[in-house]
Amino acid sequence: MNTPVPVHTLRLVLGDQLNPLHRWWQQPDPGILHVLMEVRSETDYVRHHAQKIIALFAAMEAFVGARRAEGHRMRHVRIDDPSNRQSICANLEALQAHYQAPRIEYQAPDEWRLDQALAAWSARMEAQGVTVEMVDSEHFLAPRDAVGRFFAQRREWRMEHFYRAMRQQWQVLLDARGKPEGGQWNFDQENRKRWPGTPPEPADLRPRHDHRAIWARIQAAGVDSFGQPCAEALRWPLDRREALVQLDDFIAHGLPHFGDYQDALSASAPRLFHSLLSFALNTKMLHPREVIQRAEDAWRAGTAPLPAVEGFIRQILGWREYVRGVYWAQMPDYAEHNFFGHTRPLPGWFWTGTTRMACLARAVGDSLAHAYAHHIQRLMVISNFALLAGLDPAGVHRWYLGVYIDAFEWVELPNTLGMGQFADGGLLASKPYVSSGAYLDRMGDHCRQCSYAVRQRTGPGACPFNALYWDFFMTHRPRLEGNPRLGLVFRQVDKMGDAERAALRDYAAALRANIETL
Repeated sequence: MNTPVPVHTLRLVLGDQLNPLHRWWQQPDPGILHVLMEVRSETDYVRHHAQKIIALFAAMEAFVGARRAEGHRMRHVRIDDPSNRQSICANLEALQAHYQAPRIEYQAPDEWRLDQALAAWSARMEAQGVTVEMVDSEHFLAPRDAVGRFFAQRREWRMEHFYRAMRQQWQVLLDARGKPEGGQWNFDQENRKRWPGTPPEPADLRPRHDHRAIWARIQAAGVDSFGQPCAEALRWPLDRREALVQLDDFIAHGLPHFGDYQDALSASAPRLFHSLLSFALNTKMLHPREVIQRAEDAWRAGTAPLPAVEGFIRQILGWREYVRGVYWAQMPDYAEHNFFGHTRPLPGWFWTGTTRMACLARAVGDSLAHAYAHHIQRLMVISNFALLAGLDPAGVHRWYLGVYIDAFEWVELPNTLGMGQFADGGLLASKPYVSSGAYLDRMGDHCRQCSYAVRQRTGPGACPFNALYWDFFMTHRPRLEGNPRLGLVFRQVDKMGDAERAALRDYAAALRANIETL
């Protein structure tokens, strides 16, 4: 009988650190034990969508199997293991005691709460003579503190400035003189078209995974969740190989039309030309640099137009890196921001999708059915309504963090509280991202099949977005009228008669009072 090799190093791999290209996986060492955990402290800190829990557990299981096949020593602590303490730190401590490992390593967590918990635990273990080291996750293109340092001496924080610096640093979409290709940094104005129905939405070629065994294990463990667990099969990539196939498919079929229709809404095409790569990126199956390079290569090869490529790259090199930097610069206080003092709880239909507002029924319904909705559904439909209706931003944040398969707090919190709810008072966004029904009608086709009349502002059957929109600006005028981007809005308010303004205020109040039945 072979004697097990003593463990000289215990390594923690979190569920969103599934990067097989990390230096940890270059060479197997039988004295290193790598540990992945399914724990209640992670499933329960907010109520999560069933598919999010399933996908993370399945991807962790696939990662353990692949690394074990390569010769690495792996330990997968499952949610129903009798020895599972249901806490990352408690499990680590038990494993260290069991194996008498003198050294523990972990990759830098991306969420503040885990970073703080592991730092405190590490200090305690160091005091007991155990060496603990945090190493880089080798994923992001800018360090945690890059945004904070970049804007340290600036009055305003704006993504565009950081994005241009990142383009220059990484030499992305630059010509031989170091100038932006196409003569401008940003082609956003060209990427705002309504989808007319053609070209057709690309076929969904994502893999199909049998999720039933994992779902049964999650249910047996008593984990609470919401949303549909999976209609037939789990459709998200579970390893790097599958993620690369999905990237290839997007570059070939989605990217060429992504720019034109990235802001469009459609009741018949919920994916449109979006990449759906965020789950693979945020679990680190893919590296942002390779995704950016593939997009740039497509433009240089003539298979995708520059506005589409620039717009897609801006989401990753600009926005994704920027919101992470804002998160680390502003936590932990950022989560408490509530600029408008909104306190209304989320209506019950956020968990059912049952509302007569067609755009919201589809956006919330897609979220509940697929643990996914594209960014315009998230920002200009669900978040737009939440802000106009005065929903509690902390409650909105918890719902977004729980419902979306790609939602991890470092990326979700700034997007929800800052971009979506303007709860930080304008640190992240230059104005509140709200609209009346006119914008939704212009960018989508939901209004045609809605119970409400999009061109009507007040009275029975008027689109709720209209009165809520004007009431929002009348209510918060003292806070917002100095914003130069909102001058037109307040000039329109001033052109209204007293009776019209009063009717809008009264209808908005009635809508909020009856929010559960809208």
